[in-house]
Amino acid sequence: MKNKILICSLLAGVMAITSCKKQVEEHAYDQLVADNFYNNKTEVLSAVLRPYTHANAWVTPSGQDGWWRPAELSGDQLAWPTKGRHGEDGGKWKRLHYHTWTVDEGGLNNAWSLMFWGMGLCNDPIEQLSKRDIASMGITQTEKDSYIAELKLLRAFHYLKLMDLFGNIPIVTKVGEPAKPETKTRKEVFNFIESEIKENIDKAPKLSRAMLGRMSQAGGYAMLVELYLNAEVWTGTPRWDDCIAAADKLISNQAGGQNGAMALDPNITDQFKTTNDLSKEVIFSIAYNYSVANFQPSWPSEFYHFKQQEIYGGGRNGNDGIVVIPGVYTTYDAADQRRSDWLLIGPMFKFVNPTQPVLASEEYNGQQLVFVDNIRKNKSGSTVTNMSEGEENSGVRFNKYKLGNQFAGPGGVPAIDPNYNNGDWNIYRLTWIYFAKAEALMRKNGGIATQDVCDLINACKSRAFSTADWATRRYTPATLTLDELLAERGREFIFEGFRRDDLIRFGKFATATWWDHNPTNATKTLYPIPQQQRDLNSNLKQNPGY
Repeated sequence: MKNKILICSLLAGVMAITSCKKQVEEHAYDQLVADNFYNNKTEVLSAVLRPYTHANAWVTPSGQDGWWRPAELSGDQLAWPTKGRHGEDGGKWKRLHYHTWTVDEGGLNNAWSLMFWGMGLCNDPIEQLSKRDIASMGITQTEKDSYIAELKLLRAFHYLKLMDLFGNIPIVTKVGEPAKPETKTRKEVFNFIESEIKENIDKAPKLSRAMLGRMSQAGGYAMLVELYLNAEVWTGTPRWDDCIAAADKLISNQAGGQNGAMALDPNITDQFKTTNDLSKEVIFSIAYNYSVANFQPSWPSEFYHFKQQEIYGGGRNGNDGIVVIPGVYTTYDAADQRRSDWLLIGPMFKFVNPTQPVLASEEYNGQQLVFVDNIRKNKSGSTVTNMSEGEENSGVRFNKYKLGNQFAGPGGVPAIDPNYNNGDWNIYRLTWIYFAKAEALMRKNGGIATQDVCDLINACKSRAFSTADWATRRYTPATLTLDELLAERGREFIFEGFRRDDLIRFGKFATATWWDHNPTNATKTLYPIPQQQRDLNSNLKQNPGY
């Protein structure tokens, strides 16, 4: 773990300089990092790494309103219902769920600000490195070129996610210039992102252990896969062949790997455990190392119950917030190990003594905590189910990523996890690339699966079943329809941030019904440009329908 320790230690130093948790500024695209900060290689590297610490705030379920919440909580798998006296929060979660958001949403304004701020944290070192000579910075020309290419790829990633949510946005490549940038169409932004990636991908380093948690050639190709997979929605022109070609760069290991040759992990756990930095399939992640750098995952606040630490033997609880929408749990086959390993349901017991129940603290105070696959007031016998009717135990819970255990189990088994709180959050992994290539091949073939398509999906899905169970669950061209592919994408990538885009691409986001959500308007496939930003910049145009 040497490289991860080094990178995370540098990230901790950056965070000490300026925290990404502070209140975001209004003019996010004109923030200026201190000019006198490039006097040696350590300072240069700190500036290069700064956008990564900030990305934790907006691209992961961090407890902040960034990209992840509107990307997932508007879909058909996850929700943050009101549970008793907790979780109303001004109705913000209901508006995401029911697609009734407005131009004045504070959460969307915060997401816009965080992402443009992160983009500015890329622009500044790009500008500073470009204008300074290598001798004054104590780096080589090769290092300078590599850093700039890495930052331009990372900036393209910011624009990709901004375009994903808001569509039509400004393009800003210099800090504070122009002061009030004009809106560009989604197609113009798409073209800018594509050109930035293509111009810099070969100049950036290949993925390696040294590039863990950083943007690399592999990350660049993953972005191209995402661009081309969604190109028909984002530009009106399908790019299936380009999607396949970019995917093949990763599948054939032409862009490197963080642990030797890139390959699918042999199981469904290596990508999500506390040592997932050793995974062979992770392409780009937000890297953490709490034990060395005090930089820890932020997602427990989103998913964990108030008493969660007793369940897994750690020291962190949460806000009893996000749960799995009723019925999603039962879309998994009973033999599917993803259901038993990634989701948490039923009576909860203490990690340190599994004979003792975890006791609830709200409606069921003093009784065993039992997570259920419904959202209703069961204590009073109510059958009404909607976003207002939850209790503290409502909904199946997140268990996909593991924090590890801070305390030993009974008799010292399992022992204390030395990597407690160290697991990375994956942005792209090879499994997602397999699915993207399979979908592109299928859509090229009129929505009909070929054996090649089935082989790609089966290579991923088979890991979730025992050898005996898998024999009757393998996909064939007859069973793998587009609707089934969407369902399998949901099962595989739950919690990972892709569900909104999947539903839009499959034509379901504004037309489908799930749980208590009814079809909405097609304009809801884009979020509004936050009115607070338009008040500050008269050159920003509002999206259609708002």
